[in-house]
Amino acid sequence: MARIETALTRLLGIDHPIFTAPMSGIAGGALANAVSHAGGMGIIGPGADAASIRREVAAAGNARVAIGFITWRLERNPLALDVALETGPAAVLLSFGDSTAWFPRIRAAGCKIICQVQTLALARAALDAGADILIAQGRDAGGHSGAMRGTIGLVPAVVDIAGSVPVVAAGGIADGRGLAAALALGASGVSMGTRFTATRESLWSDGRKAAVVGGEGDQTVQTRIYDTLNDPDWPRTFPARMLRNPTFDRWEHKEAELEASAETERARFQATPPDDLSQRMVLAGEAVDLIHDVPSARNLVERIVAEAIEAMRRGAGSIRD
Repeated sequence: MARIETALTRLLGIDHPIFTAPMSGIAGGALANAVSHAGGMGIIGPGADAASIRREVAAAGNARVAIGFITWRLERNPLALDVALETGPAAVLLSFGDSTAWFPRIRAAGCKIICQVQTLALARAALDAGADILIAQGRDAGGHSGAMRGTIGLVPAVVDIAGSVPVVAAGGIADGRGLAAALALGASGVSMGTRFTATRESLWSDGRKAAVVGGEGDQTVQTRIYDTLNDPDWPRTFPARMLRNPTFDRWEHKEAELEASAETERARFQATPPDDLSQRMVLAGEAVDLIHDVPSARNLVERIVAEAIEAMRRGAGSIRD
């Protein structure tokens, strides 16, 4: 099939400029394997847990994959990085906070450094420290992201300061039109999370995948309610985007009340079955409207590349001298 060659594909030696977001509990070794064998870069999100890292790397088999970490969690378990580096990943991705202190150890292991940023300040710090690749993540993204910048404004701003460092767009991208748009903004590729949650290889349950397929962008909200009930240690600067559900409706505009009774409410919430989606929450980005099926990851990568090429060819046909 036709390919899209960019600075990102040349740097990593991949065929297609597509990353999976390293979503903990979703992006395991099977998904990373499928995406990497399809020509993209599969990125595992095992959390900062040695056993999970080894399990998911083993599940990736012979695929060339990367491993992603949440920076503030890695600070609590720094040995997890050593475990990851021992597996020989193609790259290590760091996000959510100042990641630069980890760069020397990753560089010494011969790995590429991917740094996800949500502001220009974080981008400048990563560039000054020698990041190989930046992911510019807008608040359109599902799950955790910054609260300030949308993808379409953040990406070109990061591109303008990145020089020769490839920039990957993240947030609100779920099909080939999004990839084509990201390339037009100056990005060298895309990172997708919500779209890959609804694939056969995703670790999510069928019920959660169905919720994504049936979701609408207008139903998504960026909120602290998710973290108050799930993981209150998340920094407040990185709220989570999710699909509205009865739990959100109950606490909307009552965040202070929820915080005051957080311990009791958290215990009650976490006692509910994980797939009771009338109570439990589904993380999803604004591009959830564009997700209508649960394909294999390989099929999805190939489809997105074909759609992007067609979109760019149509656009070129509109130019008149």
